[in-house]
Amino acid sequence: MRIISGRHKGLKLAEFGGSDVRPTADRVKESLFNVLYDKIAGATVLDLFCGSGNLGIECLSRGAEFVHFNDLSPASVDILKKNLSRLKGVENYKITNLDYSVCLARAGKYDLIFIDPPYRLEIGIDALKIIGKSGLLKEGGTIVFERDRSFEGEIAGLVKTDERKYGKTYLTFFKGA
Repeated sequence: MRIISGRHKGLKLAEFGGSDVRPTADRVKESLFNVLYDKIAGATVLDLFCGSGNLGIECLSRGAEFVHFNDLSPASVDILKKNLSRLKGVENYKITNLDYSVCLARAGKYDLIFIDPPYRLEIGIDALKIIGKSGLLKEGGTIVFERDRSFEGEIAGLVKTDERKYGKTYLTFFKGA
């Protein structure tokens, strides 16, 4: 796992051992950031189920104004902190160790929100519903929802704008309604 582009291009990130945590694969991440190319610089970002921080750190490398990292797992937060410590001089981030619903209840507004929960849990849809009701997405903002199957249905307050499949990974994009 590495940073693909920007100020920290090529930096290798610490990863989790075992198969319990599934980071976004480099080829999926590269495709994702090609789609988001013009939305990163100057953006405020929420990496809601951040794990190792792979997506949020990529945003920092590409010029995001601020990244809020959140994960419930203390082990994830430890790996995240190790990865962030490798970014010399970077301090425009916040780390919280909260349940996603508590994080969203306390959150500000964001230009870009990543929702990449463990595939075996259905909490990503709940997170989308909370965001849709609460208006946490800034005007013109984007949500990226990653999971192992296509998104079906509607979310009040959000509009599905695109969906892409990369192997077993689906990326669904939303904007505010």
